[in-house]
Amino acid sequence: MWLWRVDAPKTCNVTDMVRQTLSNAQGGESIQRQANDMRSVVIDTPNGITNNSADLKIKETATPSLGATQVLVRVVAFGVNRMDLLQAKGQYPLPPQAPSTLGVEFSGVIVDANGNEECKVDSEVFGLAYGGAYAEYMAVDKAMLLPKPAHLTHVQCAAICENYLTAHQALATIGGVKKGDDVLIHAAGSGVGLAAVQLARLYGANRVFGTAGSDEKVEAVKSLKLGATHGINYRTQDFDKVVLEQTQNKGVDVIVDMVGQSYFNMNINAAAKDASIVMLGVMSGMLAKEVNVGPIIFKRLKIQGSTLRSRSEQYQGDLLNDFKKAALDKVGKDLELKIHKVFNWNDIAQAHDCMASNENTGKIVVTVD
Repeated sequence: MWLWRVDAPKTCNVTDMVRQTLSNAQGGESIQRQANDMRSVVIDTPNGITNNSADLKIKETATPSLGATQVLVRVVAFGVNRMDLLQAKGQYPLPPQAPSTLGVEFSGVIVDANGNEECKVDSEVFGLAYGGAYAEYMAVDKAMLLPKPAHLTHVQCAAICENYLTAHQALATIGGVKKGDDVLIHAAGSGVGLAAVQLARLYGANRVFGTAGSDEKVEAVKSLKLGATHGINYRTQDFDKVVLEQTQNKGVDVIVDMVGQSYFNMNINAAAKDASIVMLGVMSGMLAKEVNVGPIIFKRLKIQGSTLRSRSEQYQGDLLNDFKKAALDKVGKDLELKIHKVFNWNDIAQAHDCMASNENTGKIVVTVD
C-alpha cells in the first residue's frame, strides 16, 4: 500500500486531502478511494452501549482528524483490555480526549507524519492512545509512540504497552521497588500480573509472591523465566498468612493490586513497614468494609491508586521512554510475552467473550486485515 500526502492549507484537514492507492497484486489494477473511507469496530446500538458482544460490528467510518502533534497510523494489531469491555458497556469513565472507538494499545505503520519531522512515513511503531485502536487507521500523539523493535512482531508489540507499562508504573514509578524488596502481585495470571511478576524479578526483588485463582495459573506464574518465587491460590490459601509466614512476619515492601475492596484489609496485614500499596483496579468492588486504619498509620503505609489512561500525553510518553531504557530490549527474551490467543478482527465478538470469561492467561491480541 502506498499513500501520498498532498500539502494543504493549515486550516484544512490533512487526512481529508489524502488519497490512498490500493494495488491489486494479481492484475496490477489500481483502485483509489478517499482516505476518509476506513473501517472500524463500532457499537451497533442506538445508545452506543453493548447489550452483548454481538453488538460489535465492523463498519465504514471517517478517518480521524489529526491534531498538530498527532500522526496517522495504519493499525496492524491491537490488544484487548478489560477497560474495552467496560467502555463498551458504558461503565468506564473516559478521559475528555478519548474518541468513541475502543482500543488503547496497538502496533502499526505511520502513513501520515502530519508535518512532524521526527516521525517518518512507513516507520513501524507501537504505543498507547486514548482510544481508536479498533480500526484500520488511528490518530496518535507522537509522544505516545515508540519504534517497533526488530526482534518483535506486530502481534507481540500490540501486547506490550498496557501490561508492561502499567506494571512498570506500579512497581518503579509509584511503588519505588528496589533490589532486595519483597513484592506481592495480585491477579498474577493476568496480562498486567504476568508483566509485574517478571519486572519485579528483573528490578531485583528478593521474593515475589503471585496470587491466582487456580493451581494451573499459579504454575504458569511460577514457570516463567523470571517467575514468581512463591505462588498462592487465593481460593485455597489466605495470601496474607502465606506472606507473613514466608517473610518471618516482616511482610512485603510493595503490593500491586487489581482486585480492590475484598483484598484491602489483607493487603494492609501483609504489608511491611513503609510499604507501598498500588491499586490499579476494583474487580471485587469499590467499597471496603470495616477497615482498621490503625496499621496504615503505625506501619507508615503509602496507598496510591492509578489509571494510566487518564494521564497526559507527556506523562505517558515519559513512561514509554523510561520503560524503553529499563526493560524494552529484554521483552521477548528474558521478559516473556504471554499471548493467550490471537483473533482476526472479524471475530472481535469472540475476542471480547474470551476476555469476559476470564479464561485467558496472558494477552488477547486482534489483527486487522
